[in-house]
Amino acid sequence: MSIGDALAAARRQAGLTITQVSQRTCIRETIIRGIERDDFSACGGDFYARGHIRSVARAVGADPEPLIREYDATQGSPEGITAADVFEPSTPIRLRERRRPNWSVAMAVALAAIVGVAVYHALSGPARTSPVATSHASSSSAAARAHRAASHKSASHGARKKSATRAAQSAANPHQIVIALSAVSSDCWVDLTTPAGQEIFEGILPLGSARTWTEDGPVSLEIGNPGAVTLTVNGVSQPTTAGSPVTLTLGASQSPQTQG
Repeated sequence: MSIGDALAAARRQAGLTITQVSQRTCIRETIIRGIERDDFSACGGDFYARGHIRSVARAVGADPEPLIREYDATQGSPEGITAADVFEPSTPIRLRERRRPNWSVAMAVALAAIVGVAVYHALSGPARTSPVATSHASSSSAAARAHRAASHKSASHGARKKSATRAAQSAANPHQIVIALSAVSSDCWVDLTTPAGQEIFEGILPLGSARTWTEDGPVSLEIGNPGAVTLTVNGVSQPTTAGSPVTLTLGASQSPQTQG
């Protein structure tokens, strides 16, 4: 039995339609129909085809591992694809060299400015200062100082209020964790589960889209394409680098721990 036949049989046995499987996995119906016909051309490559097979198999209650092995044996690329091949840009990135400042030119310009100011003062002579202009300048300076003081007071009050709000939220639920994930350079396969293995989300995060989850305890986050996404945990940006798929253990009171 082929991969497509096995998945179609498991779906029918589970009493699910292709639309229901699409809603559970966030995979387009056209891709699911193609997979059930053993047509993987719409998956976007072997990496995403394996992710789609795994997501569909779990949604219909089938074991994905034998199907993945079957795919590698019949549909996989003849040469092994490394993580570097997947994430290497098709066009080499050229870094613009930073030019060093030309100190000789800068010194010549500064010297010319000094000479010009000296000649101007020598030719114009001492000028009388108008009392009205002096008074106006003093009033403007005083108004500017008052405005800066009011702005600083308002900013300080806003910062204290924001800090108090965050402290109140943290005290109300110290174990809550907010995860925000955005696909910025390509599609990305994501699997979010509890430590007990309960599924929270599994599927493809399309390019340009974002998802946010709010959980009351630690979770396990598996990212198939780390270099293609940005990740924040409780509002704090987390580093993601291109490479093999990684699994992160995220908790409200600890830093993310990479498991592989």
